[in-house]
Amino acid sequence: MPDPRSPKTRSPKDAFITVYGRKPVQEALDDPDLRVDKVIVAEGLRGEPVRAILDSARSRGVPVQRATAHRVKVLAGNGRHDQGVLADVVAPRMAPVAEFLDALAPGAPAAVLVLDRVTNPANVGMILRSATAAGLDGVLLPRRGVPAIDPLVVKASAGVAFRAPVLRSGTVEEGCEALRDAGFSLYGLDAGGESLLDAELPPRVALVLGNETDGLSETVAPLLDGVLAIPMHGGVESLGVASAGAVASFELARRR
Repeated sequence: MPDPRSPKTRSPKDAFITVYGRKPVQEALDDPDLRVDKVIVAEGLRGEPVRAILDSARSRGVPVQRATAHRVKVLAGNGRHDQGVLADVVAPRMAPVAEFLDALAPGAPAAVLVLDRVTNPANVGMILRSATAAGLDGVLLPRRGVPAIDPLVVKASAGVAFRAPVLRSGTVEEGCEALRDAGFSLYGLDAGGESLLDAELPPRVALVLGNETDGLSETVAPLLDGVLAIPMHGGVESLGVASAGAVASFELARRR
């Protein structure tokens, strides 16, 4: 019976990071630490950069598929910058949130971040980098409402996105409900709450980071157990979401 946790049996969106464009694809193929599942090249595409990609794929034993230029654009999800080539890179720590929760030992502590409609790819990438560096157990990245992990996110994460502990759900609300059902307490990170640095937190905790402009969404707020804030001094009103995510990540790590 196939292993349901194998990248081959999961939804591709829960198993692979798709990179597009000739330079990002070449860089993925040149990185021995990355496992590239396949490369897809538009039919009729020629030129030295394409030949180099095909040679690199062949030397690593990576399958190459040909598809129409339109199909490549659809798969890349970007109609302007795919340059007719993409690659599916295996993300070994990416998993559906239900699978992540099933793997947790009963009663085991865990700390995750949740992205609630964070829209800037650079912010997503920097948050993934911070959370991974801090050793958090996961970052919930819904498939809807948050940018896909694309070359912009990968670049902002300095490549860490490929090995970040990404948890997937359809929507942020579905992910939050799954975490709550598994014994996580959910706290929004926003101004006006109790200090994150002083609050007593339970063994299983998820901190929710809201949208860059609007903050926490109205549909997520009812699912929260409370709101926590990062103390501000010197007349500074707030931090950007990526900076707040970094502070939150290392505060959760400090408490372990």
